[in-house]
Amino acid sequence: MAVGKVSDADFEAEVLKATGPVVVDFWAEWCGPCRMIGPALDEISASMGDKVTILKLNVDENPKTASKYGVMSIPTLMIFKGGEMASRQVGAAPKQKLQQWITAAV
Repeated sequence: MAVGKVSDADFEAEVLKATGPVVVDFWAEWCGPCRMIGPALDEISASMGDKVTILKLNVDENPKTASKYGVMSIPTLMIFKGGEMASRQVGAAPKQKLQQWITAAV
């Protein structure tokens, strides 16, 4: 599965009402570390398949959701399960660390 996009408008339907775990990457175009972890998230998404959904939320275009979850710095990644935030990771990390974090949480 490819990494998808989510916005303020469809966050509830795509993330909070999702049947399985969802990783949300809060990011922005101008953020270097955000762009750095993009390819790693693509690879993790491809390798994990249907076990987890990975979505990106652009904080510049969707400030409401970022503010609701207290995102102060980006990249911030959150794992949601059953409509609740289960885990949070702030800052860029190598692919292996991201994969371990996601696997442990799902």
